[in-house]
Amino acid sequence: MKNKCIVILIALFFLSLSVWNILGEKNAYSESERRALQKFPETNMETILNGEFADEFEDYAVDHFPARDMWRSVKANVKNVFLAQKDNHGLFVVEKHLSKLEYPMNTKMLDHAVQVFTKVKNLYLDKNDSERNTRIYLAVIPDKNRYIAKENGYLSMDYDAFSNYLKENMDYATYIEIADYLDAEDYYYTDSHWRQEKIVDVAKHLNDVMSGGSFSDNQSTPAYEIIDLNIPFYGVYVGQSAMKCEPDHLICLSNDTIEALKVEGANAVYDMGKANGRDPYEMFLSGNQPVVTLENPLNDNGRRLIVFRDSYGASIAPLLAEAYSEVVLVDLRYVSSEMVGQFVDFGNADVLFLYSTTLLNNSLSLK
Repeated sequence: MKNKCIVILIALFFLSLSVWNILGEKNAYSESERRALQKFPETNMETILNGEFADEFEDYAVDHFPARDMWRSVKANVKNVFLAQKDNHGLFVVEKHLSKLEYPMNTKMLDHAVQVFTKVKNLYLDKNDSERNTRIYLAVIPDKNRYIAKENGYLSMDYDAFSNYLKENMDYATYIEIADYLDAEDYYYTDSHWRQEKIVDVAKHLNDVMSGGSFSDNQSTPAYEIIDLNIPFYGVYVGQSAMKCEPDHLICLSNDTIEALKVEGANAVYDMGKANGRDPYEMFLSGNQPVVTLENPLNDNGRRLIVFRDSYGASIAPLLAEAYSEVVLVDLRYVSSEMVGQFVDFGNADVLFLYSTTLLNNSLSLK
């Protein structure tokens, strides 16, 4: 009798989960993971016979499992606490820092990035070098694993080899080293991005090199007002890891230059609507936009800067604007290299390729 009761209870448990899964509300988007969830697969004889329906239904069932976030959290904590695994699907914790393994260096991805950047150079920059005084620069933003992975026993890329590979294959660009101006505390604890309030020295170094030292000669480090938005920021790694973490604080910088900037292609320098949205980091220049222009009316030197960038560039661009009359940001994930010339004037401009190791090591989104 006891065994029958156990069998009946287990059957009822799984039947309840099945009914819950079928009748429960289906979300199209996972807020915690910041991704679209699998839709119910197309049902017809062809997809059933070729196995496509079964494969897609398995993904659908996993994405819409009852109390899915709770079970993901239980699994993550069991792996971390009881099984003492160092990472969970590549995500790991070092002190307060939640991060994701980026390993190994993928030279095929680097080759693709170089190919796209070189196409930009060949299409728009070669003819401008002598005619319009165009100078080309390259800077690589290391992910925070450079500062926390290897010394804590996690797999880590050779970041110097990573940068050298790009330098050797982009010998037309002057390389600017910024890794020495960063450390782990310059990045959010729960996210991959750097903190704007921590990269003033990075922006100054870039401006110094690109100005040939004149920026440093003519101006001390700009003073900024630190503005704490009092908005809890749970970065992308929180949802991916399913672990409970303390939120970061969202902080931005302001001064007369930033307040005076005229923005085209984004809602504002700091988009407060985005700050309260799914990804608060998108408050910087409204997140990922194809082309954004910052005009600085307080600087009449006539210098222009064109930055080919990923999402990291959105938070440093207002700081780079101190040294220029105009800064143009181009995101080659959202506008193809062949189309850039329709939106950007390359005349009399410095050009900076500023990309994170994370994107460069997974560069297929570049067009």
